[in-house]
Amino acid sequence: MNIHHKIVIATALMIVGLSLVPGSSAETAIIVHPSNNAAISPTAIKRIFLGKVKTFDGGDAATPVELAEGNVTRSSFNSDFLGKSNAQINSYWRRLVFTGKATAPLQAASDEAMIESVSKNPNLIGYIDASKASSAVKVVHTF
Repeated sequence: MNIHHKIVIATALMIVGLSLVPGSSAETAIIVHPSNNAAISPTAIKRIFLGKVKTFDGGDAATPVELAEGNVTRSSFNSDFLGKSNAQINSYWRRLVFTGKATAPLQAASDEAMIESVSKNPNLIGYIDASKASSAVKVVHTF
């Protein structure tokens, strides 16, 4: 077997291996308080989580809550939904906070803590692993 064949086989094995990574296909759910009746589009959600708007479409205050650093769902939310790496998001928020343009999102230690916080405060919006969603919160978007 020549070197070219070995490279092709190694690449194929790597691609297959990456497709088997646990959690790589887990859905993420964006959640709000059950009483929140605002129309919340994916674009509006992004704007809230990037500190560009501070209210839901109906005018009520909107406060984003993110999961703790190192959480797989947080990484997925940042990359797959916001289109930024964790480092880019951290840098982005440091700049906004430093210039006084925004306050960094609140943090929840786990999906369960996120559900508890959002279920108690109609101004919060967060995200969790979709498999953890319960009737205590309202799912407004999944990806």
